[in-house]
Amino acid sequence: MNASESRPAARSSLAEFRRTWALMDAYERFEQIVALTLATVIAAIVVVSLIQLIRTVFELLIVDAFNPLDHRVFQTVFGMIMTLLIAMEFKHSIIRVALRRDSIIQVKTVVLIALIALSRKFVILDPDASPAKVAALAGAALALGCVYWLVRERDDRSRARDDASERASA
Repeated sequence: MNASESRPAARSSLAEFRRTWALMDAYERFEQIVALTLATVIAAIVVVSLIQLIRTVFELLIVDAFNPLDHRVFQTVFGMIMTLLIAMEFKHSIIRVALRRDSIIQVKTVVLIALIALSRKFVILDPDASPAKVAALAGAALALGCVYWLVRERDDRSRARDDASERASA
């Protein structure tokens, strides 16, 4: 998509925002301002983290003769990448609220972010971690995976029910 194609979409998004802003009460406007502020702060954190990641990888390549098979290097680089992914998913969930696609932060999104954070923990886990710690993290991952599956199943059934009632009324 080039710049001329994105301008109409940006204009329509801005027009939609103005239209919905006029219909909001004071608290809804407050929520929008908070959501947009949080998204801006998280975006700044993502940019700074990305610059830090690039600097770290560059230093490892030039100064330390980057060896991705070295466990410490792997932990550092991929831990930073996973942290960026967590922040971006978090920002995405806040933007959905700001764009009024979701009224509140969805449970499914929170569980997904927690799963990503647990995955990061596994990536940066020391090789000499106790079996009890690994088992506890695995149990937490399993529990979060089950919750995510259950919430997704509920959403899928709800969506199918809504689609069926739409077809029946048409």
